[in-house]
Amino acid sequence: MNNLHDLGSGIAGTALYDAVLARHGDMWEAAHTSVKALASQPVDTHPVTANLYQGLPAVAYVLQTAGHNGYASTLDALDRKIDILVEQRLEAAYARMASQRPPRMREFDLISGLTGVGAYLLHRRRADTLTNVATYLARLLTEPVIVDGQPVPGWWAHDSPSGRYDDGWPLGHANFGIAHGVAGPIALLALCARSGIVQLPELQEALAEGCAVLSRWARPLDGGGTGWPETLDLQAFLRGPRSGEAPGRPSWCYGTPGIARALQLAAAACENPPARQLAERALISCITDDGQLALLEDATVCHGWSGLLLTADRIAADASHDAIAHKIPALRERLIAHTVRHGIPDGPGLLTGAAGTLLTLHTLAPTRPVDPVWETCLLLN
Repeated sequence: MNNLHDLGSGIAGTALYDAVLARHGDMWEAAHTSVKALASQPVDTHPVTANLYQGLPAVAYVLQTAGHNGYASTLDALDRKIDILVEQRLEAAYARMASQRPPRMREFDLISGLTGVGAYLLHRRRADTLTNVATYLARLLTEPVIVDGQPVPGWWAHDSPSGRYDDGWPLGHANFGIAHGVAGPIALLALCARSGIVQLPELQEALAEGCAVLSRWARPLDGGGTGWPETLDLQAFLRGPRSGEAPGRPSWCYGTPGIARALQLAAAACENPPARQLAERALISCITDDGQLALLEDATVCHGWSGLLLTADRIAADASHDAIAHKIPALRERLIAHTVRHGIPDGPGLLTGAAGTLLTLHTLAPTRPVDPVWETCLLLN
């Protein structure tokens, strides 16, 4: 895998940071240097392996975020290739759907799948191709598949949470996280509805289903609060929600913050106040629970303090009350304190490297906050 064009843990993530700083500070030297580095090697365009976080769409996302006129013709050329990639991916997905077989996680998720490519198209405001992706995701949320003779949701992943086939997950799994699970398609469809650039009759049905799924699986946690399972095997899924489970790590990728943001966005899009209140209550219970916060071990965007802070800030901006907003300064101080004690994460990249933490601190700087236009790759905005 080419680390150069890796948005999550590679140089493309650092280039995104440089692009945001250039866009808001008019300091283009570092951004142009990063873009030249990205262009120094051929970019992956294969429909199976190229995705938002690796290859062609990752590079295009960086250029679009920069918003420099000098990148316009390159972006137009990349868009033509991305249209072909989407067409090939959708053709394979619809062939799979026709058989009622479940998808692999990489077909639909944010990191590797069509949800991620859709996030780029939304960022770029490519209405026609985005509508094609949204149509597929609406079907994914509303049309069941068959596993071991049982009907399960269309987003049931045929492989394991690692994205590989695993004897420990012989029948696949249900994944609720925003990075790899159902919260990702829900959040993207909600952002599509909010943007107004996708007009689909089936969008509201899919969002209502998304609200129903996440509301049903929200469960009281041991010690108080509300959370969601990260992953479930078939037996646990068919058994249904259970209360009294231990809370998971409050991360963007799999935890309560990312899932709560997806539910809040969907609930706002389909005017479901109870679901919206549930999402916001779940987040406030998470960020005020020292037991849950103690599970965060690093400062990264993917599964650390930066991701929690960014997600909580976006939820606070759209919340029906200001209780969450009052907690943001304290969360920011917790992130800063962590970086003072342990340092900025090692390595490049948005999700697991230094670029993500630095970009978080820059975006949420109290004196000069940055427009969160870049956050579509996290499905936060």
